[in-house]
Amino acid sequence: MTTCVAFLAGVLPHVSFVYAQDCTRDAMLVFDSSASMAELGLQLDEPRRIDDARVAVQDAMPLIAPIRRIGLITYGPGPENSCEGINLKFEPIENAAQRVTDAIALLDPNGLTPLTEAVRMASEVLNFRTDPGIVVLVTDGNETCGGAPCALGAELASTAADLTVHVIGFRVATDRFAWDSPDVRLFPDGISVAKCLSDRTGGKYVTTETIEELTDALLSTLGCDFVG
Repeated sequence: MTTCVAFLAGVLPHVSFVYAQDCTRDAMLVFDSSASMAELGLQLDEPRRIDDARVAVQDAMPLIAPIRRIGLITYGPGPENSCEGINLKFEPIENAAQRVTDAIALLDPNGLTPLTEAVRMASEVLNFRTDPGIVVLVTDGNETCGGAPCALGAELASTAADLTVHVIGFRVATDRFAWDSPDVRLFPDGISVAKCLSDRTGGKYVTTETIEELTDALLSTLGCDFVG
């Protein structure tokens, strides 16, 4: 398991580990902070989605950031029912754990879900036409701002030098009536239409419900395998 091996690499200096080639690729984390991330769990005393997601990010990032350069884009915060809340927090940097967790801790979820444009921006930051890179999207639902994830996935697959988009669905709640697009009909309830992005770029789509599952999904998509 990636977590265990990363831990061993830190505490057993006499063991020689070699990073897999994939570790050299910069990554952008695209994080959902739309209004739905402020929703409570099934019980009124349960934390909001955003609160549990923050815990997962805090747990995962210290294991990821020392071995991969990470950047961050968020979307959602802004006026109610707005699609203008895409925010490039920073481009990929070394040891970004604290900056990622601090930025996500300050998010006040609101607005809609322009996930397609957010992933497009992340791809541009990574210079996807000429440079290898990884985008990891964390979302709790579907595109709601008129974007076309399937079309973007096809575009990236045909024009990128070496870009992989992974999608992590966190307690996904889909509304087929929130966005009039044929893409929505491609996937069953509970699966984000963003799966098109991972399907068409060779990435993973991971369904998560708990803090532990989200932590593991972040490690499996942003983390790095070792061989040794």
